[in-house]
Amino acid sequence: MTQWILMGKCFIISDKKSKVLLFVFFIIPLFIFTQNPTLEKEKPVVFRLMFYNVENYFDSFDDTLKNDNEFLPKGIRSWNYARFLKKRNNIYKTIMAVGEWEPPALIGLSEIENRFVLNQLVYETPFAKFDYRIVHEESPDLRGIDVALLFNPKIIQVLNHQTISIDFPFAPEVKTRDILYVKALVLGRDTLHIFVNHWPSRYGGELNSEPRRIYVAQQLAKYIDSLFEMNKDAAIVVMGDFNDYPFNSSIKDVLNAGKNSNINRLFNLMPENDFSIGTNKFQGEWGILDQIMVSPALLLEDKSIFVAGEAQIFNADFLLQEDSKFLGRMPFRTFLGMKYHNGFSDHLPVFVDFYIK
Repeated sequence: MTQWILMGKCFIISDKKSKVLLFVFFIIPLFIFTQNPTLEKEKPVVFRLMFYNVENYFDSFDDTLKNDNEFLPKGIRSWNYARFLKKRNNIYKTIMAVGEWEPPALIGLSEIENRFVLNQLVYETPFAKFDYRIVHEESPDLRGIDVALLFNPKIIQVLNHQTISIDFPFAPEVKTRDILYVKALVLGRDTLHIFVNHWPSRYGGELNSEPRRIYVAQQLAKYIDSLFEMNKDAAIVVMGDFNDYPFNSSIKDVLNAGKNSNINRLFNLMPENDFSIGTNKFQGEWGILDQIMVSPALLLEDKSIFVAGEAQIFNADFLLQEDSKFLGRMPFRTFLGMKYHNGFSDHLPVFVDFYIK
């Protein structure tokens, strides 16, 4: 009879066959595991980041300081509280689907009216059980639409935030959305710099409006460069609706975002834009106005936090409808023209996964 003490437990072995089985199935695997430290390492933590232009997420109450008249019960769109609640629930449904039934840890949003509509989304839907937090500031946009960031405090700890105001020296009467900057820690250790954007629209034509987007790109580039001056390996994420495509000058030249991490200020995670895929559809052609970009340091897998692979466009069936005019499919919008369509948004969400070692 032999007595073995393993893992704090006593085993009494009384025959040869049992001794052999114990050695093969317990002792050898235990020896291999203790001699191979890589087996002890935990798998990287994965968290998801998404951006979504939610298309006119307005409440139904009059804000006398903003031009929200379209989205009032007596406005031209006959917007009311029931339609607002439907819009709120559609946004929640989309966020949950992108996160695969758990919200992404970081959620950038644009075209939200105010803190009230954000509170409704985060605290008055089933979202509430996830205990998310909100970063939001009112911007000077004449229509009253802003950007915002939602985050999971178990993964992301916000240190501070600020808005980057945009004042056009060549058009001081024109107001646009602020850029929202958030400095955060990931799991209490890795610093992440986040910029949420919604650049000036193409209203009035691409060429006429382009100088405004180029100016915003210049201001953003200055802030990013100031971070690089303090730390050349700064982990930076830039996301938003840029109202320009990856190949437009504001993105490619001024912001210097592209596919070469050795020469570009930022690496654009979006797939190549061939007009067969996109986040929005204009006159029958898909385009990628909604983008996620990162600093080159976030591409290095030997770092403690990194991103692997391209960002993805979330094109679930429920977000799409048939395009009767140009064929194919198109985003399932809240309004089609001025007619209430009971849909989601004229943009599709984009997302990417981050890994933490």
